[in-house]
Amino acid sequence: MSVQSHLNYKIPSQFSIQDVSLLRPFHWLSKGWRDLIHNPAASLAHGLIVTAIFLIALLITSRHVYVLAAVISGFMLIGPIMAAGLCEISRQRQKESPVSFDSSLNGLSRNQTALVRFASMLLGFSVLWFFLSALVLLATVGNVAPALNETLWGDFFAVVAPMQLALYLIVGGLLACLVYVMSVVSVPAIIDSQITAMDAMIISIQVVVSNSLTMLVWASLIVLLMGISLATFLIGMIVIYPLLGHASWHAYRD
Repeated sequence: MSVQSHLNYKIPSQFSIQDVSLLRPFHWLSKGWRDLIHNPAASLAHGLIVTAIFLIALLITSRHVYVLAAVISGFMLIGPIMAAGLCEISRQRQKESPVSFDSSLNGLSRNQTALVRFASMLLGFSVLWFFLSALVLLATVGNVAPALNETLWGDFFAVVAPMQLALYLIVGGLLACLVYVMSVVSVPAIIDSQITAMDAMIISIQVVVSNSLTMLVWASLIVLLMGISLATFLIGMIVIYPLLGHASWHAYRD
């Protein structure tokens, strides 16, 4: 069966899109949890690496408005791509192959060209987010942005007005939704076959269109779990990130 986009762009015939139930995302999390506890060392190693990168970046830049935008956008790039190793763990476990942290890195080299192109697309969105956030600052603060010494070592909320923060979150949220639609199953699809980055993004779009409410539930669970990660000062991310990475593989398989 082939899937066709709205632009009549035909994707490889080995893929088909199934209708999944509204509560299916909870099943993905359940299967993702089983993958995690079956391979805790390899899974948590990925969680530790991503959490450490994000924490260091936040500690350095979180008090400067402009640089904070770069950190947030950078995580948009790091998050989905780093999940390739976690998807590889789930893929290997499904095939009953031996799993280790080293073997999970095979997911980063499998179909490397498509993965790099997909990463480049995310980087493009990251750059776009940086400039859009700068425009929000310009529209709310004016031509003179907060000085570096005022924001780098000062209080973030002391220099960001409520309206500015609201616009900042709205713009970022819209862009995040767009990235989600284009990437919800892209990384698992790329590492599982010799599919192009364009095909992977079209598959993701079709998945969201065909299962809109289910994908809304899945997105809400991701936001909720990432919110828990932030509420625990990123400690929870060590477990939550690999959980979501494994679950994304099972979302793709469904």
